[in-house]
Amino acid sequence: MRTWIKLFHNNHMIKDTTVEDYSGDSRTHKVMNALEKACLEFDLEKPIWLETNIADFKRTAKTRFNKDSFIESVEFDYLELHVIEEDF
Repeated sequence: MRTWIKLFHNNHMIKDTTVEDYSGDSRTHKVMNALEKACLEFDLEKPIWLETNIADFKRTAKTRFNKDSFIESVEFDYLELHVIEEDF
C-alpha cells in the first residue's frame, strides 16, 4: 500500500510525503502507521479522526483533516491523506 500525505496552505501544497507499507498488517493499521510516520516527519501531532473523515475515507480512500482535527494550533489549512495504491 502506498499512501500520499500532503499539507496545504492557501490552496498550495507546502509539504508532502509518500509512505509505503507492504507488511501483512490490516489496511486500517497501514493507514494509521502511514499517518503517524507523516506526522513525525512533518513534526505534527496526529489528527483526530472525526465522523466526516471516516465517511470520506470509506467512500473515496481519501480524507482531509482541517484545523479542527488538531488540538494544537497549526500553520496550514488542512492535511490530506490519500491511498494511491492498494495491496492486492
